[in-house]
Amino acid sequence: MTFPTDPAANLAELIRCPSVTPAEGNALSVLQGMLKALDCAVERPVFSEEGTPDIENLYARLSGEGSHLMFAGHTDVVPPGDEAAWTHPPFAAVLANGQMYGRGAVDMKGGIACFVAALARYVESNGRPKGSVSFLITGDEEGPAVNGTVKLLAWAAERGETWHAAIVGEPTNPEKLGEMIKIGRRGSLSGTVTVNGRQGHVAYPHLADNPLPGLLTLLEALLTPAFDTGTEAFQPTNLEITTIDVGNSATNVIPARARATFNVRFNDAWTAESLQAEIHNRLDRGAQENRLRPGREAPVDFEIDWHGRPSPVFLTRDEKLVDTLSGSIEAVTSVRPQLSTSGGTSDARFIKDYCPVVEFGLVGQTMHMVDERVALDDLEMLTRIYLRFLEDWFA
Repeated sequence: MTFPTDPAANLAELIRCPSVTPAEGNALSVLQGMLKALDCAVERPVFSEEGTPDIENLYARLSGEGSHLMFAGHTDVVPPGDEAAWTHPPFAAVLANGQMYGRGAVDMKGGIACFVAALARYVESNGRPKGSVSFLITGDEEGPAVNGTVKLLAWAAERGETWHAAIVGEPTNPEKLGEMIKIGRRGSLSGTVTVNGRQGHVAYPHLADNPLPGLLTLLEALLTPAFDTGTEAFQPTNLEITTIDVGNSATNVIPARARATFNVRFNDAWTAESLQAEIHNRLDRGAQENRLRPGREAPVDFEIDWHGRPSPVFLTRDEKLVDTLSGSIEAVTSVRPQLSTSGGTSDARFIKDYCPVVEFGLVGQTMHMVDERVALDDLEMLTRIYLRFLEDWFA
């Protein structure tokens, strides 16, 4: 394989791999070939867990003496949806009007393609860096995130790997390349509230106990008042009801139970534990108030189940990492990036337990959409930013 200095060529190869999570789709093999051309040592560990698909991952390292920089990301992509709705086939990497079309173009095969090109240009001009560069790439970011980054980090750490800083190449810019670095993320907590009632005929409500009014009471208690008004570094905490279900297809039957699922994105005013306690308190209060159930004195009979493990809130305060990346962006784009904690979660939530981490990548306007695409000019500019960062970091 030729030296992978062209980000567009790198990206085209990756897009043509249909790596819809959890399928590897040959994407990691293509990436391995690029990294082998740079003399990186490459390993491909597979992790498993009952009830989830086996996931193949990639860890590569170009070793040297000095600071150890990690680049992290994922080659798995979301499904393309209706392929007939695409202007160009989602896995063809078609170039049109100065843009490359394809699933994963911005989320986030484009970021990987640019960092590989940047490292290749660095080595071509400077030789091996005065330190180490590693790639920590999973195929499980768009899936359950169980057999990917979290296990790959632990696997590498058990083998003695330590890192001084990390960049995650997720698309972080809202409209223009260089606008935004993500230096933290709000936490995420999900749960389901179930209200138990008694099934019966709608014409004989005194013989039944409708759980829906009680569920409405509890949901009002969850939503009011606001959890907070935001903090210095984070936007306000928000709780969103995502599903309500009674499993009832009949119009003349009072259901036996009703469920509502919610997700909370929380800032650094909370921990997962303190937020769970607050939610329990709100539900208990709502159950006692019971004002949507006239004539019923008993509190609402409810249960709450928490989903999986919460994602913690985090904020990176490492001045060297943030200032070096900000300076590199400004040197290439003439834009001083905003330091932001907006958006959803990413695998940075796992990496922050091992080293300081920030996120910076392409413009994310078309991610997960039909006709996902990236401007070729942006690919070149991001490569130049990453290259400048490597030069500044290892200077």
